[in-house]
Amino acid sequence: QVLSNPEFLAEGTAMDDLQNPARVLIGGEQTPEGLAAVETLVSVYAQWIARPQIITTNLWSSELSKLVANAVLAQRVSSINSISALCEATDADVSEISRAIGSDPRIGPKFLNASVGFGGSCFQKDILNLVYLCETFGLHECAEYWHQVIKMNEYQKKRFSMQIVKSMFNTITGKKIAVYGFAFKKDTGDTRETASAFVCRDLLEEQAKVHVYDPKVERSVMFMELSYTLQVTPETMPGLEDNLITSPDAYTAAEGAHAIAILTEWDEFKTLDYKRIYDSMSKPAFLFDGRNILDHAALREIGFEVYAIGKPVPNKEF
Repeated sequence: QVLSNPEFLAEGTAMDDLQNPARVLIGGEQTPEGLAAVETLVSVYAQWIARPQIITTNLWSSELSKLVANAVLAQRVSSINSISALCEATDADVSEISRAIGSDPRIGPKFLNASVGFGGSCFQKDILNLVYLCETFGLHECAEYWHQVIKMNEYQKKRFSMQIVKSMFNTITGKKIAVYGFAFKKDTGDTRETASAFVCRDLLEEQAKVHVYDPKVERSVMFMELSYTLQVTPETMPGLEDNLITSPDAYTAAEGAHAIAILTEWDEFKTLDYKRIYDSMSKPAFLFDGRNILDHAALREIGFEVYAIGKPVPNKEF
């Protein structure tokens, strides 16, 4: 018998997710043989997981549940990111909105942090699988609905890149921009579909000098992701190796830079000496927080021109 037993492990917490899962899902044929096979696998998981947390379904339900779980999580990210654009237009604060709606027990607070966009190997892949299935069965409106989650993610990444250009007097040609973070999220070296790659590509296309610091990502891995996902190579983008520099630490990356872009929410970025960083940068010094992890008021006190996702801009003229 063939069973479906999708995993719900997250990078950075995989062992804990395995030992203390929210649920285990097992799907099988709804025949005597299939049901017996399901119960055999249930008995294995029951050695350390309470039986009510082990969900049994038919094969299609199990397979679709995996796709839909990631699709709904990504949908929440794209939903709040769409609102972040509206917040910037109206001077609302997306963090206040996330807190307000997340306090509703029907909604909850998770995956409501606005950002430069989601990445990783699962969200986009699983949504595209869901879109394909909908199209295959002639459910075109359903396919377009889920495809819009990806379109919004692409829009958010491009919007962030263009905000950098717009804020810096509509040109970044020849300017040094420090990028903090290349992994798709903190506590992993995984760069698959990372938002940082898309932003770096956009900045390079605008002829900026991009200096990247990430505590876990090596230069070769960065170039592999740019090549595989975006087809950005030294052949397709002449000068790539000279204009995309990897820095040994955050302070070196920012030295002489015109701007900093926070693209991964590494904890160490919260505790850097930003006065020291500001003093080493070209002026005016810009900081673009794509993860909303810093104290923006304190940064402005230091002297930074700060842009943050979905946040009000002081003294903004409508």
